[in-house]
Amino acid sequence: MPQFGAIIAGTGCALPEKRLTNADLEKMVETSDEWIFQRTGMRERRIVSPGETTASLAVLAAKRALESAKLSPQDIDLIIVGTLTPEFQTPGTACIVQHELGIEKHIGAFDINAACSGFVYALATGAQFIQNGAYKHVLVIGAETLSKIIDYTDRNTCILFGDGAGAAVLSASDDPTRGVQAFNLGANGHGWHFISIPAGGSRNPATAETVNTRQHYLKMNGREVYKFAVHQMTESLRLSMESCGLTADTVKLVVPHQVNQRIIDSATEKMGFPKDKVFVNIDRYGNTSAASVPIALDEAMKAGRCGPGDWIIMVGFGAGLTWAGVTVKL
Repeated sequence: MPQFGAIIAGTGCALPEKRLTNADLEKMVETSDEWIFQRTGMRERRIVSPGETTASLAVLAAKRALESAKLSPQDIDLIIVGTLTPEFQTPGTACIVQHELGIEKHIGAFDINAACSGFVYALATGAQFIQNGAYKHVLVIGAETLSKIIDYTDRNTCILFGDGAGAAVLSASDDPTRGVQAFNLGANGHGWHFISIPAGGSRNPATAETVNTRQHYLKMNGREVYKFAVHQMTESLRLSMESCGLTADTVKLVVPHQVNQRIIDSATEKMGFPKDKVFVNIDRYGNTSAASVPIALDEAMKAGRCGPGDWIIMVGFGAGLTWAGVTVKL
C-alpha cells in the first residue's frame, strides 16, 4: 500500500477555436464526410491558428486545472508534459510551461514522449512521486499540435488528427485507497515503424532531400495500427480491472484514447461495457494523441459523468508501439 493517495484534484483543457470539418477535408483530398465518419466517427477537429503552440495550449489547460484544484502555480512541485509535438527538440516543453506559469521555485519539469499513450504514462509517473511522499502536487499535461506534423495531401493521416491540450493536478491524500490505484505500461518496439516521423532525428537528420520528399510528416500503417489498437485496448482494460478486482458493473466510466470510434466500440464491448459507460468526444476533436485522454477526462468530470467515490479507467495506445492503463478511485 502506498504511503499517500495520489488523487485527481483538478482538471482543465484548452482547444483552439479553428475547426477543420470533414467538409473542409473534402476540398483538400479525395474523401467525403460519409467516408470519414463511417470509418472513424469523426466530424471535425480543432486546428491551431498562427501564434498558438503546444506550450501555449498546455499553459492554458494547466491554468484551468489549477483553478479547478483551487491551487496556485506556486503550489506545484513537479510538471510532466506528455507530447510528441514539443515546442522544440530541446528544451523540454515542460520547462517552458514552468516559466509561462510564473513558478518561482526551480521545480522539476520534463517531457514524456510515449505518443498517444503519453498522458497516461505521465499520470502513472506523477503518481509515484506523490504516493512515496516526495511531492504534494504534480501537474500532468497532455498537449499536442499535430497539425504541424500532418501532411494535408495524405488522406490516410490528415483526416484523423487535431490539436488540443488537457491537464490534471495530482495531489497527496492521507487516504491511500483514493486516487491512482494501479497502472499498466507497455511497449512493443517491433512495431515502431507502423507510426513514425521518418526524418528529423539522429537516424535521418534534416536535409533538403528529406524536406522535399515530405519525410518530416507523420506516416502510418493504418491496417496494422487498427489491429494493434483493438487488441491492446482490450488487454489494457482487462489488466486495469483485474488489478483492482473490478468488473464492468463496478467501473463508473472508461476514458479511452480517442483514436477511432470502431476501435473504442470493439474493445469496450468485448469487456462488457455499455456505451453509456464509455466517454467519447472523437466526433468533435478527432485524435489529439497525448491530449485526448485528459481532454476527455476534463469534459467527463465537468459533465458529471463521474465524481467522488467512482472508479474510472483511462487507457491509451499509440506509436512505439506503446500502451498504458490507469485505474483511479476518484
